[in-house]
Amino acid sequence: MKKKRLIAAVLAAAILLSAVWLLGRLTRPKYSGDIPEGAMIAEYYSSEKDNDVIFLGDCEVFENISPEILEEKYGIRSYIRGSAQQLVWQSYYILEETLEYEKPDTVVYNVNALRYGETVSEAYNRMTLDGMNFSKHKICAVLASAGEDESILSYFIPLLRYHSRWSELQKDDFEYLFKEVHVSYRGYLEHTGIVPQEQLPSIPILKDPKLPEISMEYLEKMRLLCEANGVKLMLVKSPCQWPHWYEEWDEQITDYANAHDMCYINFIPLADEMDLDMSTDTYDFNYCNYRVSPLLCGVRKYEEPCSGKP
Repeated sequence: MKKKRLIAAVLAAAILLSAVWLLGRLTRPKYSGDIPEGAMIAEYYSSEKDNDVIFLGDCEVFENISPEILEEKYGIRSYIRGSAQQLVWQSYYILEETLEYEKPDTVVYNVNALRYGETVSEAYNRMTLDGMNFSKHKICAVLASAGEDESILSYFIPLLRYHSRWSELQKDDFEYLFKEVHVSYRGYLEHTGIVPQEQLPSIPILKDPKLPEISMEYLEKMRLLCEANGVKLMLVKSPCQWPHWYEEWDEQITDYANAHDMCYINFIPLADEMDLDMSTDTYDFNYCNYRVSPLLCGVRKYEEPCSGKP
């Protein structure tokens, strides 16, 4: 009798867990429409793991670099593990995870997110963290990222966060119930529109010129992790001019790169050299469209030794 009760209890628990898992997959956003950025982190797991270069960072990498052109023209195999508003600690744990799948020759990190010393919003957190496979790396990333008002458990049990989406379910929610959405090419999100950059907003006064301590701590952890795995770490700043990248920040990154014999390229002053025309080469007045995305790669710089500003 006790054995039957135990079996019944186990079956009931299994059914309940399966239902929670299934409903969580159904109700979580699929990012197949207006916000494709949220689908890109999950795409990596089904990709080939034979990359020479892994790119990490926020919009400034996944909208400005073309792995297709890198491979076609220069034979460099790459993947962009970028996401919207990807914070440096998120990049670090994504790097930890990535190095368990493969060991690239070089990791390129875009430094724009170093300006942030705390979580920006839950929506951005979700677009990075929800797509990560369950692992110790995801646990650490969630613990480092979740705001005070966020439920940590909901990052692992999506139904707790998205149960209210019942009334918003669409065809895509059922179409992608058991398969992932694919919106990019090896992490590159192509945009073909043109929105000219006519005038930048006024530059805010920089109250504290020092980059947040926590950001520099995670950059150092990233450097040490790459060093321990025999991987070269390279730093870049895309030519995006907004939000403004202050000279004080650039000097700190340059000093850091020089101190550790690293390569750092700030592409903002190289815009003319790259023939970057912001009246035709941007889809939203700032981020590059498909016309010039390959140029940001700066491939000729990739194989040249550099330290600090080029």
